[in-house]
Amino acid sequence: MEANLRWVALTAIAPVAWGTNYYVTHEFLPPDSPLYGAALRALPAGLVLLGLCRQRPRGEWWWRSAVLGLLNVSVFFVLVYAASQLLPTSIASTVMAVSPLAMMLIAWVLVSERPGIAHLAGAAIGLGGVCLMLLTGTEGVSVPGILASAAAMLVSSFGHILTKRWNAGTDVLASTAWQLTAGGLFLLPVAAAVEGPPPALSTPALLAFGYVTLVATALAFATWFTGLRHLPAGTVGLVGLLNPVTGVLLGTAVAREVLTAQQMCGLALVLTGVALGRPIRAGRRGGSRTPLQPAPGNRPARESSTCNPL
Repeated sequence: MEANLRWVALTAIAPVAWGTNYYVTHEFLPPDSPLYGAALRALPAGLVLLGLCRQRPRGEWWWRSAVLGLLNVSVFFVLVYAASQLLPTSIASTVMAVSPLAMMLIAWVLVSERPGIAHLAGAAIGLGGVCLMLLTGTEGVSVPGILASAAAMLVSSFGHILTKRWNAGTDVLASTAWQLTAGGLFLLPVAAAVEGPPPALSTPALLAFGYVTLVATALAFATWFTGLRHLPAGTVGLVGLLNPVTGVLLGTAVAREVLTAQQMCGLALVLTGVALGRPIRAGRRGGSRTPLQPAPGNRPARESSTCNPL
């Protein structure tokens, strides 16, 4: 139980970092360059992790890295960048909170992890909290921004579960580096063709890109995929609800977005959903088995000792 809680705490680094990413992107990065913004976030992060790991893909991981890089990095980063520029920090981050339910359903199909009652209840309560935070009567919310954020949620949910399925027996840090590098390489020529020369960056923008690259990308994705290796997808998805909580609190405290009583109730529901999804010790008196059990053929392998992610 204590080991599981440590993995939960480690995994939580990712959604907290992603929640701050919305504010940093909205406030400091160029608004009209989503392709370059995504490329400059992904490629340096991938190269940093490659330098730490010093492994290159082999065999089927060449095409797997390309597929995961396209889903988890290229498409996802562009959609998140666009949503961050079109929406307030709190709204952009809360839309992503629907991902736990999407991850549970996709994990059921791809890795045979059947959702438990606690995970489904947590997802439903968390989704109710998201609705309270979104349906606040806020005027001028961008419909394209909402659609971009929702599309990012669906793409990343599928990509993350696909990563969980393929990552067994592969070093987490190495596969994360391959995905980020592949996604960044996909984005660069498209950005040059669509957006022209790279945008001129001020000193605050350069510092913001440094934070987004090292903390909200390299560190966040390494801890997130490590959590997916050691925890059920339902638990990881519910931990991801800390993303909107961070975004709303940061938007309120720093960006001076107004947090209403309705949104505070929504936050309380989201945190309740996260608590319901905590790992349960198997065999506890009066309890049940761990809510999500991977199929026999999909049990995670031991981590490779060549490149320990943390």
